[in-house]
This record gives sequence, C-alpha cells and structure tokens, in this order.
Amino acid sequence: MNKPAYNALFLCTGNSARSQMAEALLNMMSDGRFRAYSAGSHPSGFVKPHALELIQSVGYPTDSLRSKSWDEFTGPDAPRMDLVITVCDNAAGETCPIWPGHPAVAHWGVPDPVDGDPYSFKAAWWILRRRVELLLALPMEKLDRLAREQRLNQIAETTQPTETSQA
Repeated sequence: MNKPAYNALFLCTGNSARSQMAEALLNMMSDGRFRAYSAGSHPSGFVKPHALELIQSVGYPTDSLRSKSWDEFTGPDAPRMDLVITVCDNAAGETCPIWPGHPAVAHWGVPDPVDGDPYSFKAAWWILRRRVELLLALPMEKLDRLAREQRLNQIAETTQPTETSQA
C-alpha cells in the first residue's frame, strides 16, 4: 500500500529564492514521498532569475513556481502541512500563522543570495540540497511531531554554512 506523501512548506520573507529552491529540491529528490510548497510573509511577487536558472539547470520545471503569501496555506482548502521550515532569519523571527494540524516547525537559516552574484545562489542551493538529503534520510513514519522538530533543527545545526559558502 502506498503511504501518503508528507507535505512540507518552506517559508522565507519574499518567497523569491531560497524557499523556491527548497521547494524544487524536495519535490525533485523525494520521489513522491513529499509534496513541497513555498511561501513568504511578504512575497516579492517574482522569483529571482538566478534561482530560476539553477532550478532549470537540474531539469526541474519552473512554470508552476511563483512568489506567494503564506496566507494561501492557512485556509480550510489548503493542504495540511506536516512540516513548516523557515529558510531565512527574518521569517523565523516573525509571528507565523497558526498552521492547521500543528505541523513540526523548524528553522534552516540560509544566507540570502545576493542579486547579481550567481555564486551566492549556488552556495544557498548546495546548503539546501544537503539539508533536503538529510531530511529524506529521516524515518518520518517512526517520528512523532516533537521528534520531527528536533531532527529537523539538528539538520540545520549540523550543516551550518561556512564562510566560503557565504562569500
């Protein structure tokens, strides 16, 4: 019997780069085990070109990616989230909505890529990719919500960006 996919929501203030990359990575790498979404507290209204280029370069479609508000994921018709992960420090410090179903919540702070600097986008991509790999290695079906939160936060702690990845 097929197990239902876990829903994961990646949050960032503008929903224009890091959260979009995390959404694409998890959808691409999870082989249907997860359905990833992204949103922002104050969406920019666009996805940054360097983020789109990176996502496209690994063969992931970008036509459905758009900058959107986290309010889209709080209503009665929204998918019920199992995980909510902030990927920027600003979003982590904001008062988040009450998420239906009380998902596991974690913070994976990733340095904000600098417009015009493709290297900073690649650095963010590789940090997120490693964290997604570790997420996919978790025995999700064996972990309750609190254990999931703890393990998700440990992923960020053990994969801290180095000074060279922030350059």
